[in-house]
Amino acid sequence: MDVKFNSTKPLGHKSYGSIPHLPGSRLGIGDHHCHVGQAKIATERVRDRHDIVIIQEKLDGSNVGVAKINGEIIALTRSGYLATTSPYIQHHYFSMWVDQNRTRFDEVLKDGERICGEWLAQAHGTRYNLRHEPFVAFDLMSGNARYIHKAFYDRISGYFKLPHCVHYGGPLSVEQAINRLDDFGMHGALDPVEGVIYRVEHKGEVDFLTKYVRHDKQDGKYLPEQNGTGKPIWNVDVSQFINIR
Repeated sequence: MDVKFNSTKPLGHKSYGSIPHLPGSRLGIGDHHCHVGQAKIATERVRDRHDIVIIQEKLDGSNVGVAKINGEIIALTRSGYLATTSPYIQHHYFSMWVDQNRTRFDEVLKDGERICGEWLAQAHGTRYNLRHEPFVAFDLMSGNARYIHKAFYDRISGYFKLPHCVHYGGPLSVEQAINRLDDFGMHGALDPVEGVIYRVEHKGEVDFLTKYVRHDKQDGKYLPEQNGTGKPIWNVDVSQFINIR
């Protein structure tokens, strides 16, 4: 596919930033740990009764976004570029899927908002036998602000698949969180689950996010440049979800 790169970012910034790691999590290139105080709040002791800790299964696909800008529904890569300008076929499939499901996005999004999620059509470091459509929504955002989990859930759950919620309440250790997941998670993973995402809210606002990734996780081992075939490995037959043009 001949793809021309478009340098314009419709949002004027990235669609989604990086999430710092908890102590003991496997770091990748350019990754960093969260503050030790944040780690304690998430896993050991909250500050007060206003802290809420939400833990979700971490999924392993391509981080993407769908924004509503001036009434238009736009598919984005994590870096904030139009998905149609990506050099990767998976993002073009994502853009097609968004276009064919734009009514759902139009109904749930207000202007200036975006849904961020994981596009699981292609295997990255984890293969999936998906039990649902290949898009899983994990955040509702406006600018750099995240909606709290309840607002996100109330708005999105009737429209799109959400990550499995491991825990909602007080602090929970990584060991306990991982033990609450089946070895292969709740989204049909064929390889051990990658890890978990912690979301800490305080007084009705999202305070911070942090994550844990298991040490034997190998990033991108199923991508064409690493899998030995030079071809994508698909978790689903995309033609089941997309009218490929």
